[in-house]
Amino acid sequence: MTTDYDVAIIGGGPAGSTVASYLARAVVVFESETFPRPHVGESLVPATTPVLVEIGALDKIDEADFPKKYGASWTSAESRDIPFMGYQGLSHDWSAEVQFVERDQPGVDRDYTFHVDRGRFDAILLRHAKEQGATVFNGARVRDVDFDDPEAVRLTVRFGPRDAVFTAGMVVDASGRQTTLGRQLKIKVSDPVFDQYALHTWFEDLDRQALAPNQSVADHIFVHFLPINDTWVWQIPITDRITSIGVVTQKKRFTDANADRETFFWDYVGSRPELAEALRKAQQTRPFKVEGDYSYAMKQICGDRFILIGDAARFVDPIFSSGVSVALNSARIAAHDIIAAHAAGDYAKKRFDTYENKLRRAVKYWYEFISIYYRLNVLFTAFVQDPRYRIDVLKMLQGDVYDGQEPKALAAMREVVAAVEADPDHLWHPYLGSLRAPTSAPSF
Repeated sequence: MTTDYDVAIIGGGPAGSTVASYLARAVVVFESETFPRPHVGESLVPATTPVLVEIGALDKIDEADFPKKYGASWTSAESRDIPFMGYQGLSHDWSAEVQFVERDQPGVDRDYTFHVDRGRFDAILLRHAKEQGATVFNGARVRDVDFDDPEAVRLTVRFGPRDAVFTAGMVVDASGRQTTLGRQLKIKVSDPVFDQYALHTWFEDLDRQALAPNQSVADHIFVHFLPINDTWVWQIPITDRITSIGVVTQKKRFTDANADRETFFWDYVGSRPELAEALRKAQQTRPFKVEGDYSYAMKQICGDRFILIGDAARFVDPIFSSGVSVALNSARIAAHDIIAAHAAGDYAKKRFDTYENKLRRAVKYWYEFISIYYRLNVLFTAFVQDPRYRIDVLKMLQGDVYDGQEPKALAAMREVVAAVEADPDHLWHPYLGSLRAPTSAPSF
C-alpha cells in the first residue's frame, strides 16, 4: 500500500523539528500551534551542539544572537555551619559554579552553548526542517492515531472546523507534554515523587551582577536555593535585558498556600531578601504563568509503527536544563533507527531497540542525578567543588550522558546518600531533603 508519507510526526517543537531535519523529504509534521509560540525561556547544555551541527542548523542558531552560556552557578540560602566532611573546595556559603571550558566534550567545538527564547528557537528549528524538505502543517491538531490497518497508520487531523485523514508508514510522537500517544494508548505514568510546580515570568533590566559573586559569571544560568525544602529559583538570561525567573516547588505547597500567583511568587522569593530586592528594582514584563505535570514516564516508548521522543516520552524536573538536550538527542538516536527500519521495510518494535536502550539509560542517569540533588543538595555542592569529582559532575552537567557509561560520580554520590540515610547520627543527616525517589519510581 502506498502511504501519503513514510513518517508522520506529531509536534513541531525541538524534538519533532530535529527528527524531521534528519528524515527530511520523507516526513510530514503536524503542529497544533502557529510559531513563534510563547514558551518559557530555556538554558541549553552543550550536548545539544553536536545535534545542531549534524542537522545543519547551528549557524542559524548562532545568527539569532542568543545570549551565550559559558557555565552554571548555584547560590545557597544556607546559614548553618555545615561540616565539610573532608570535601575540598567548599566555602561556608555552599555556593558553586562551573565553566564548560573546564572539560573537552566530543563533538563540541566551543566553550559555550546558549540561553534561548524558546519561541524564536523553536521557530528556527521548524523552519529549518521545512527547508530540508519536510512537509509542515501549522494549526493542525492530531485527534486520533489508528493502528488497525496493518498496511498504514491513519492519522485524523483537525484543521480549524474540519478533519482530514493522512496515512504514514509509522508515527513519531513529539507532542511534548501533550503526550498525544501516551494519553491515547494509556501508557502515561505519573512520577510518584517529583510532583513539581513552576511559577515563572520575565523581568527587564534585572541587575544580574548584583546576584553574582563576580562579573565573569553574571550571565550564567543561576539556580538559587531557597530556605524551603525542595524549592529553588531559576534565573535565565533571555536577552541582554530580559531575564526569565521561575520558582519551582512541590505543587501541594501552592495548593496549601491558597494564595494568588503574585502573592505566592513574592512570598517565596522573599525568603531570599537579596533576590527579592533585585527583582523589585526590575520591571516585570510578562504575567505569571504556571507549569505543572512536571515529571512522568511512559510504560513503553516505542512499539510496532510508533516511537515517542522528547517530552512525549519522558519529562523530569528541569533543575539541570536537560529538556532540550533530551529532545534533540532522542530525535538523533531515533532517526538512525527509523532510517534503518525504513530501509528494511519493517517498522516493528524490535527495530527501535537501540533507541530505547540508549535513551532509557541516559534519562535514568538524569533522573538519579536530580533525585540526589533534591535528597541531599549539600552533597551536590560538595561534589561540584571537590576536584576529585568536579570533572565527572561537569560531564553530566554538559548533558554528556548518551555513551552508555554510568557517570563515575553518580555511583559515588549514591553511596554517600545511602550512608547518610542509614545513620541518624551522621553529621549530614539533618540536611536531607524530604523528596526520596523510591524503587517504585518510573524506571524510565
